[in-house]
Amino acid sequence: MRELPQSVAVAIESASVPALPQVLVRLIQQVDDEGSTMDQLAAVIAQDPGLCARILAAANSAAFQRSTAPHDIKSCVQVLGTRLVRAMATCLAVKRLFEKEPGSLNAELTGFWQHSLLVAETAQALASATGYARPDEAYLAGLLHDVGQLLLLSSHGEQYAWLLSQSSDEPTLLSLEQARLGVQHIEAGAWLADQWQLESGLADAILFHHVAAEQIVTATQLPRLLWLADAVCRNPPDAASLSARCEALFGPSFGPDSPLDLEGIASQALDQVEVIARALGIEPPAAALNTAPRTIPQVSIVPPAAVPSTADRALEERIRDIAVLHPLQQDLAELDSDAELLNSLRESARILFDLTHLGFLLIDPESGTLSGAVSAPQPTIFRETSLAVGTDAGLATRAIAKREVRCSFDEPLSSQASLLDHQLARAFGSEGILAVPMMGRRRMVGVMLFGLGREQHGRLKRRYPWLLNFGRIAGISLEAWQNTGAARRQAEDTASVAFQRQARRIVHEAGNPLGIIKSYLKILDMKLPAESGVRQELDILREEIDRVGSIMRRLSEVPAQAEVPSGGVRPVEVIRELLALYREPLFESRGISVLTDLGHATGETVACDADSLKQILLNLWKNAAEAMSAGDRFDIAIAEGVMQGGRRHVEIRLQDTGPGMPEAAIRNLSFPEQVAGDGDRGLGLSIVGRIAARVGCTITCRSGSGHGTTLSLLLPCEART
Repeated sequence: MRELPQSVAVAIESASVPALPQVLVRLIQQVDDEGSTMDQLAAVIAQDPGLCARILAAANSAAFQRSTAPHDIKSCVQVLGTRLVRAMATCLAVKRLFEKEPGSLNAELTGFWQHSLLVAETAQALASATGYARPDEAYLAGLLHDVGQLLLLSSHGEQYAWLLSQSSDEPTLLSLEQARLGVQHIEAGAWLADQWQLESGLADAILFHHVAAEQIVTATQLPRLLWLADAVCRNPPDAASLSARCEALFGPSFGPDSPLDLEGIASQALDQVEVIARALGIEPPAAALNTAPRTIPQVSIVPPAAVPSTADRALEERIRDIAVLHPLQQDLAELDSDAELLNSLRESARILFDLTHLGFLLIDPESGTLSGAVSAPQPTIFRETSLAVGTDAGLATRAIAKREVRCSFDEPLSSQASLLDHQLARAFGSEGILAVPMMGRRRMVGVMLFGLGREQHGRLKRRYPWLLNFGRIAGISLEAWQNTGAARRQAEDTASVAFQRQARRIVHEAGNPLGIIKSYLKILDMKLPAESGVRQELDILREEIDRVGSIMRRLSEVPAQAEVPSGGVRPVEVIRELLALYREPLFESRGISVLTDLGHATGETVACDADSLKQILLNLWKNAAEAMSAGDRFDIAIAEGVMQGGRRHVEIRLQDTGPGMPEAAIRNLSFPEQVAGDGDRGLGLSIVGRIAARVGCTITCRSGSGHGTTLSLLLPCEART
C-alpha cells in the first residue's frame, strides 16, 4: 500500500470524485428503462472516470466483500445491483445541486473527460493488438489514469485550482504538485486504486504512466500499454515516432517490419469518442490529430449572487430539500432487503456528504432497546452496543431525544464526556462523532453515527439541515421496511397455522388406511408357514409403512433448526433392504438392469439415521429410474474406509446410463432452497439436498448429455471410541 503525506491522506480520504452531468443523466435514464441489461449499464458507467471510480469503490467496500474482488465495471454493477447504482447516480446528481453555491469551485471537465475516454479507447485497442489477455482492464486503466487530479481538486479546493490554472501541460502540473503539495496526482490516483484491493496492475499503471520511456520498458504489460496510450493521446503528432518504441515495449513481433499502426489506432479511438460525445450532447473533440487538446481540468470560482432575505432563503432551502431528496427516497423504497437498504444509505452518505465511516443503531419496535445488531456489516463495537430506553449514553441517545444533529465538536467540553462516544470514534479512527437521528412517520427508528475530523465538521456545519433531512428519509425508509416485514411475518404465521391444521387433518385421515394395511400384514404373517421366505419382505413392508407414517406426522410439525441425527446405520444393510423392496417396481419392471457391487463391505456404521438415508436413496433411485429407458443400466457400489478431512467415510456411488441430468436439477442438490426443475423430480432433488446438508452427507455429481450420471455420496462414519 502506498504511503501519502499525512495531511494529504487525511484530506483525500473523504474527498469525492465528480462525475460528468451528461453521463449521470444517461445512467439514470438507462436504469429507469426496465429493458436495460447489465452490459448496457456498464457501458454508460465506462464513459466517465468519476462515476467509474465511485462504482469500483462501492463494489469493493467491506459491505459487499467477496472471495474474489470484482475487477471490471460489469462485475461491479452485478455486485451492487441496479437499484443501488441508481441511488448512487441520484445522490451524485443531488450533490451537484447543493454544491452550486457562491464561492464554490466550478470545474470544466469536458477536456479532461475527452482525454480520459480517448486514452481508455486507445489502451483497449493496443491491448487487443498486442495480445493482452484483458483488454477491459486496459480500458479501465486508461479511463482512470488521471483520476488523481479530480481527487486532489476535491480535497484541496482553491489551492489545487491555482496549480491547475498555472499549468499548460501535465509535466508542469506534476512539478507544481510536488513543490506545493508534496504529492503528485499519479500517486493520489494509485493510492485510490490501492483502496479497492484489486488483484491487478491497475494502481501501478496509474503510478507509472508519466515515467521516462527508458524506464517503462522494465514494467509489466499493463503499465506499458497505458504509458503508450497516454503518450499517443497527449502528443498526436508523435504517433509515428512512438511506433519505433513498440519493439522495446512489446517484443520483436512489433519491430520495424511489422510496427503497430498507432496513427490508425488513435484515429479510430478519436472517432469513437466523438460518437459518444455527440450522443451525450457534448462538444466533440477536434477531428484532427495534429493538435494536442488541453487535458487538465479548467476551474473557475462561482461568483457571489444577490443575497436573498432570510425568509426567502429558508423557503428556497425547504423547497429544494423536498424536490431534490424525493428521488432518493423513491430509490430507497424500491430496495429488496434491510441489508441492501443500509448499504445504500452508507453509499448515499459517502456521496452526498463525503462521510466515509458510518454505523447504525436501531430501536427495537417492541422493547425500545437501541442496538447495533443489524444485518449490514459494521464495526464490532456497534454489534456489542445495546442501550435501554431512557439511557443517556452520549451523542447517539441525545440526537434521538432532541431530534437534532449532534456532533462531538458542538458539545461543551466536559470531564464527564461519554466513553461510548470515545469508543465509537476509536473504532472509526476519527477525531469525533456526528449523530443523525432517523425519524420515521410514526416513531423514531434509530440513529446514524459518522466518524469525522474537525476540518470535516467545519465544512458540514452549514449542511446540518440536509443531514437532518437525510436522516428523516432513512428513518421513513427503514420504518416502511420494518412494517412490511412485520406484516409479512404475520401473514406467514397465519398461513403456517392454517397449514398445520390442514396437515393434522391429513395425517389423521391417512393414519387410518395405514393402520388397516399393517393389520392385514399381521394377519397375512400369521397365515404364512413358519419357514416361508416372504417374511423378510413383510418385515420391510412394515418398516416402510412406519416410515411413511413418520413422514406424515412431520407434516404437522413446525420446521425447527437442523437436528444432528441420533444413532447410526449401516449403509450396506439399508441398500439391501431397499433393493429387496424396490428393485422390481422401480427398475426391472421398466426393463432397466441393476448391477450391485457391495464388495467386501463389513457394514461400517455412518453417523446418519436410517430414515434419512432411505429417503435420500429412494429419491435418487426414483429420479434415475424415471429418466432411463428400457435397456439402460443402474449401478450401485459401496466403498468403505474413504478418508476426507481426516475422518473416515463410506462412499455410495450411483451410476446410470441415462440421458444425463439437467443443470437446474444438479443445482437443486447444492442449493435446495432454490427449487428448480420439473415438478416432483425437482422437488425430490431439493429434498435430497436438504437432508444431505442436515446429516453431513457430501454429494458430488458428474453428468453430461448422453453420457449418463454419476453420483457420489460421502457419509461420515461414527466416531470410534
